[in-house]
Amino acid sequence: MAREVVTGYCWPQSVAAGGSVDLHLSSSGGRPVRVEVARVGAERVVVWRDGSVSADEHETPKDASASGCGWPAATTIDVDPAWRSGYYEVVLEIDVGEKVRRDHAFFVVRPPAGTRIVLALATNTWHAYNDFGGRNLYNGGTRVAMQRPMARGYLFKPPGKGRRVTGTGEADPQNAAHVGYLQLNHLSGWAGSAGWPDWEQPFLAWAERHGFDVGVCTNADLEHHPEVLDGASLYLSVGHDEYWSKGMRDTVEAFIGRGGNAAFLSGNTSLWQVRIEGDDRDVMVGYKGFFKDDPLRGTDREAEVTTFWSDVIVARPENHMTGVTFTRGGYHRIGRNVTDGLGGYTVHRPGHWIFEGTGLGYGDVLGAAATVVGYECDGCTFTYRDGLPYPTGEDGTPATFEILGTCPTQHFTRETAPRPPKPGEPSELEYIAARVFGTREPEAMERIRHGHAVLGAYTNDAGATVVTSGSTDWAHGLAAREPRVERITRNILTRLG
Repeated sequence: MAREVVTGYCWPQSVAAGGSVDLHLSSSGGRPVRVEVARVGAERVVVWRDGSVSADEHETPKDASASGCGWPAATTIDVDPAWRSGYYEVVLEIDVGEKVRRDHAFFVVRPPAGTRIVLALATNTWHAYNDFGGRNLYNGGTRVAMQRPMARGYLFKPPGKGRRVTGTGEADPQNAAHVGYLQLNHLSGWAGSAGWPDWEQPFLAWAERHGFDVGVCTNADLEHHPEVLDGASLYLSVGHDEYWSKGMRDTVEAFIGRGGNAAFLSGNTSLWQVRIEGDDRDVMVGYKGFFKDDPLRGTDREAEVTTFWSDVIVARPENHMTGVTFTRGGYHRIGRNVTDGLGGYTVHRPGHWIFEGTGLGYGDVLGAAATVVGYECDGCTFTYRDGLPYPTGEDGTPATFEILGTCPTQHFTRETAPRPPKPGEPSELEYIAARVFGTREPEAMERIRHGHAVLGAYTNDAGATVVTSGSTDWAHGLAAREPRVERITRNILTRLG
């Protein structure tokens, strides 16, 4: 017998204050739905309630993952002009006998022009991993719809052992603790890799507790509402920010190019190019390993083919923007990759301004107690001179980039991947070599076999400063209230924002 549930989604997913959002619902047996909307930051502030929203039960279309659910709006939420920019949690509840069934949706209130610090939620990555209705970009899909619910785990996670996909430092090649956590709580098998609870939520809570006013937008806003960065001083990327459209890259790089600062406290950042399509701009296209099937392949728009930004056919490596790339990084404390690694950075240049007030010296380790280096990490090619690392620039890293800290990482091979490739499929190491160098010969794979998470910064000719953590898990240091991670974050937001 089917489990009785309530679920839903908001459209649009972002709105200016004073606008409105439609809430699309499906409720088992057509039960009325209790809806509560709250802005979530340092505090959870309820801004809207309706104790009995009429809702029908709707089937999930067979093509929902690619085309959306198409459910009618059950109610409209009018956004008061006084509501602050931020993430708005939408809690949905129905009564089933003596039990309460609960699910979550979300929307974002965009920041007004002139907001000094703007964080773009990694919503493209949320959608890439969302497997509600079947397909995502990891199980054969090439199109993922935004107008459908998020699968369980992307918007809410209960506490518990194994919640983080990053390992504890003990050998756990199959990520058994994390997989067990997902199964115990009936969450999507991909929910450790993307979503609100693991990275942006703790970051924004920390920032607001410490007096920083941070405006919030979605990834898609950078393409469709680039004015969100008008008057900003600092752009923020936090957590796992893997999927970027050309419009996003153009907006952020133009912002940096005219002197706007950026902090990528994230990892795996802008690895894959995607496109936002559809009449409502509500479908994200990403062919990834099937890039040869992308209809733009072989056309005059081949640079928009949905493969790596570092791919030889796109030739726009993310290093140009962030200073680092996943293709020269890899994994730390996941699968059989650096399973008992430090979980923190070895400091190389303690005199840099980001370390002010931390007391860190050369060779000290930053953030290991909170495992701020974990999961997916970005690095760059570098060499040593007089004992210090310097970027070579061969991968696109700017000449002014300073390497402030490093931690070893590796890409998945057939032997180290938690999800090994099928016979005949390339390993991740083989695939990356083929796309970055045009060959998977052993010499090409050796060039990227030994990666690093790189904490670093550069300043461009316009005076913009760009800082990168080179790891998805920086925000976990804030959640754990690790003093040196907190001080560095405060230094970055204060100086650049």
